[in-house]
Amino acid sequence: MTTLTLTRPDDWHLHLRDGEALHAVVGDTARQFARAIIMPNLRPPVVNAEQALAYRQRIEAALARAGIAPGTFTPLMTLYLTDNTPAAEIERAKEQGVVAVKLYPAGATTNSDAGVTDLLGRCAPALAAMERAGMPLLMHGEVTDPAVDVFDREAVFIDRVMLPLRRAFPGLKVVFEHLTTKEGVDYVREAEGPVAATITAHHLLYNRNALFLGGMRPHWYCLPVLKREVHRRALLEAATSDSPRFFLGTDSAPHPRHLKEHACGCAGCYTALHAMELYATAFEMAGRLDRLEAFASFNGPDFYGLPRNTGTLTLVKEPFEVPAELPYGQATLVPLAAGETLNWRVRPQA
Repeated sequence: MTTLTLTRPDDWHLHLRDGEALHAVVGDTARQFARAIIMPNLRPPVVNAEQALAYRQRIEAALARAGIAPGTFTPLMTLYLTDNTPAAEIERAKEQGVVAVKLYPAGATTNSDAGVTDLLGRCAPALAAMERAGMPLLMHGEVTDPAVDVFDREAVFIDRVMLPLRRAFPGLKVVFEHLTTKEGVDYVREAEGPVAATITAHHLLYNRNALFLGGMRPHWYCLPVLKREVHRRALLEAATSDSPRFFLGTDSAPHPRHLKEHACGCAGCYTALHAMELYATAFEMAGRLDRLEAFASFNGPDFYGLPRNTGTLTLVKEPFEVPAELPYGQATLVPLAAGETLNWRVRPQA
């Protein structure tokens, strides 16, 4: 196979940041994807409909500045769930076109310090409103208990948070984001009710050895962290399977180079530039390029109740060298696998 044409895909988990950073990265996503779920973990976080709409306007201005034609990319906005999110705000957000609400356990990842501390207690009214409205809850699926090993936090989250949540709100649509473990795959595949999961390209391609190959490599550091090979294989099997519960979410998370290569480096891999090249590489490794379109273009909109896209995207079997770095406002940004050569390239849109 030398070319692969897909229904234009969507990214169901994306960090665009704000200000100069937003302007630096938004074009990379918009040139490949028709839509993207935009994460709300700004400083301050996006906690109400008014802030979500204002953020969308800033994204649209950045798209215009990047030369993206109007109407070719749609940002799908989310709210940041807090212990104090009122049910009325969920209803108001739904009316204003906000599509989902994001759960960050307090302290779990970048800009999560305002996150949830008591999901089934203080958040219960908001969760009930989401269940009534059919608005998905997007979950960063890790516990933050310091006594739990960092490599076990997703598996423990299933027992401590996900199972009680599903019992309390069985009709709530839930997306287990950036899945990283075999336990997570097994749970999503077998769970009752409306449950799905996103999977990143880096968790399909790399295990935790990538963090230490030739020395500490901070540009492979993300949260949830890369896991053992047995987990990578389980994720790849799930993504390339016939199950409609697994779909594409890059979790592309830009940070300036100097904050990644730092004594306390930021978590996040920048993959928006070459997301579909990375996913094609992973699916080709599994011998399942025939399953990439369902994973990238069909399963996500079907779960969210949105129409599938009508445009197309074509990948060409030719070398693509990942740039060593990219401009990022006044700083630079290092993409995942910088300097390496991939076997696929997205053909530019005519």
